[in-house]
Amino acid sequence: MKRKKEKIKSIQKTLWFFYILILTLMIIPAVCSMAITQHHTNQYNQIIKNVSRANTINQIIKQDISSEIWEIVAGKKSFAEGRQYEILLAIENGISDMLTTTDLKDNKQKLEVANRAEKTLKKYIDLLGNQIKSNTPVSVQEETLEEIRGCCSLMDDIFADFIVAEIETLSKTNDSILHSSILLLIIQILIVIFVVFLAFFSMSTISESIRNPIHSMEVLSTKIASGDLDSRIERPNVKELDNLSDNLNSMAGKIKGLIEANIREQKNLQKEEMKTLQAQITPHFLYNTFDTIIWLAESGQTEQVVEITKAFSNFFRISLSKGHDWIPIEQEFEHVKSYLTVQKIRYRDILNYSIDFDERLSGTMVLKLTLQPLVENAIYHGIKNKRGRGNLKVSAKIEGSDIVFSVEDNGKGFTEERLEQVKAELKAEKQPDDLKVVYGLYNVNKRLNLYYDKSVNLEIKSELDKGTVVSFKIPWSK
Repeated sequence: MKRKKEKIKSIQKTLWFFYILILTLMIIPAVCSMAITQHHTNQYNQIIKNVSRANTINQIIKQDISSEIWEIVAGKKSFAEGRQYEILLAIENGISDMLTTTDLKDNKQKLEVANRAEKTLKKYIDLLGNQIKSNTPVSVQEETLEEIRGCCSLMDDIFADFIVAEIETLSKTNDSILHSSILLLIIQILIVIFVVFLAFFSMSTISESIRNPIHSMEVLSTKIASGDLDSRIERPNVKELDNLSDNLNSMAGKIKGLIEANIREQKNLQKEEMKTLQAQITPHFLYNTFDTIIWLAESGQTEQVVEITKAFSNFFRISLSKGHDWIPIEQEFEHVKSYLTVQKIRYRDILNYSIDFDERLSGTMVLKLTLQPLVENAIYHGIKNKRGRGNLKVSAKIEGSDIVFSVEDNGKGFTEERLEQVKAELKAEKQPDDLKVVYGLYNVNKRLNLYYDKSVNLEIKSELDKGTVVSFKIPWSK
């Protein structure tokens, strides 16, 4: 059989992929917006700082330098007492800082011109100091003072131009912020549209990838139930359903092999064994389970889809047990647990259950498929027929040299007359078609007789509206 190319490896991985993709698409615009906003904010703040610093330096040049030098020339203070060099250092440091924070080439050039003008100003101040020291005539010193004032005027013009240029840059930054905001808004709208489309696409893709294989398995189960054991199903492209499809195919093959082998070897045992196996694949159980899986998948309950699919797959795996009639007691209880997991999801509003067996029994080999029919009987003829929530308990305990298995429910129960009728039907030799209600109990009782001995039988205790306990004992060898 040709196997389709696998497209979706896992429902969970696919869901995680779409989740991470959608989350990433939603986060990227926010991160970009924060980064762009932070960049523009830093740029804006730096421009404001440069304008403020340039204005401060300009005031120092226009007022502090001129007044300080005039007081020195006028003889109000000595050259050594003046703050001219301190002021020059502040101007030089301010220009140096602005050179490192200004990005525009034209503004850097203006600052470099201002830096050269500051150095020229320093030379004239040094010259004035030498003239004062050598008692040069006041007229000469006044000429030097005019040169100093000329340098200050030049620097004033340079910083005024610098401030205007920075303000123009600030205006461009505002325009850039506006354009970036509009662009981000458009991108976010497009992403939201894409995410909505992606969400619908992912939901449709995953739902389709589950619905089609389930439908194929439902068709196969119908064919198997009708006796067509040569039919097979292609392995689906969903990892969680691969085991189920393999087990269905294997089950069909195993059933066919068991039928042929038992016809040749043990006709009596063959009839009972095949009826038991076919009971595990009755259409109503398969249909209901597949319908439940489809409903859960369409309603987006992915975790429960995985849970019920695994339980369903495990149920069939243990039912087959590689053709073995005897399995460890742990597997028999695991088989019951898988069945109850499926039923619990279907009947969550009316069913509670507990499973308990003595750990000392681990490894004990028991006849397979003895407990599940009893559990099914308790659900369909006990718990479903009562009002309110039902409780089901499956247990195995040691009593002397025996193992006592019991299935207890608090369902509808039997009247005394019906209880006696059921016990009588279990003892009678009838055809399975004549046993519509007690077929599961009859089948288990018959197989216990065949595989153990005639003394191993089902014991039934029941009270109307209180519940039923079905139990049996088998020998235990430590």
